[in-house]
Amino acid sequence: MKRKHRGTRYFYIVTYIAMILVTVIVTVGFLRVYLRTDPRSSRNETYDKYYVLVTDDRESAFWQSVYKGASDYGLNHKAELMRMAIASKVDGIILNADESEEMEQLISEAMDASIPVVTVNNDCSNSRRISYVEVGNYNLSKEYSKQIMEIAGNMITEEGQMVKVAVIVNSVPSSGQSIISAGIQESIENSVDLSNLISLDLVTVDESNSFAVEESIRDLFMQESLPDIIVCLNELDTTCVYQAVVDFNKVGQVHILGYYDSTTILQGIDREIIDSTIKIDTVEMGELAVEALLSYERVGFVNQYNTVDIILINNTNIREYYTEGSNETQVQ
Repeated sequence: MKRKHRGTRYFYIVTYIAMILVTVIVTVGFLRVYLRTDPRSSRNETYDKYYVLVTDDRESAFWQSVYKGASDYGLNHKAELMRMAIASKVDGIILNADESEEMEQLISEAMDASIPVVTVNNDCSNSRRISYVEVGNYNLSKEYSKQIMEIAGNMITEEGQMVKVAVIVNSVPSSGQSIISAGIQESIENSVDLSNLISLDLVTVDESNSFAVEESIRDLFMQESLPDIIVCLNELDTTCVYQAVVDFNKVGQVHILGYYDSTTILQGIDREIIDSTIKIDTVEMGELAVEALLSYERVGFVNQYNTVDIILINNTNIREYYTEGSNETQVQ
């Protein structure tokens, strides 16, 4: 009887241990599956689509805001767009382009690989890109022209002296900047009262990196004769011109017409060093770019041009957009 009792006891012990092992194995297996499929787990996230935003300055506030618009759109439309990646391939490219032959070739290579390309802000007009999300360069040129006319009309100059306007443009050709520059020139020439009082020059700046831009603009300020009005067509140029005006003690001598609404630029308007800037609806820009990719995937075609809204910010409405005390690095 003792042997039988002992055998029975061993049987229960072994059974109990086996049940524990089975429970542990099942639990571990469940957790592994859960971690692989839980969308909150960052180790093995998977998505339906994986898009890439390509720009020449990913750290700028402008492109961070465009990225946020595209990213937020994706997060809020997961049924349509759940950014799934295959490590070595993307489903679409959102590109801040230029008009170079190299860019045309890169876009062709992407399209040949069945990767649709949407250009934003700066276009590559002769390329095979599916759509261009633009700021509305013609409208921009009209807004800049209006401000130039107002400033020039209020300036008191000696007889025969011209109001000198400099438009800063990239060393790499940009269709957007070309349209804006041509539009400003056309508006000046068509002005009955001011066409003979305003001279317009294009100042080419090396945009290869931030340091090169700073050096190019400093070279401009070291010339004997400075422009009366400087028109900046991107965020970096606006910030560098603002800094140069302060560094070279030219506050009040040079009028700055800026681009974008970073805290530093808004600070310049608040200090009455920058006359005005153009605010771009960057969130809308990001959304339109993603919508273009989705539409192309669904039906095989998309509108070739989409335009985002612009707002002029100056000393009359600066308080709607700027408050002192931002943590962003500012011009001293």
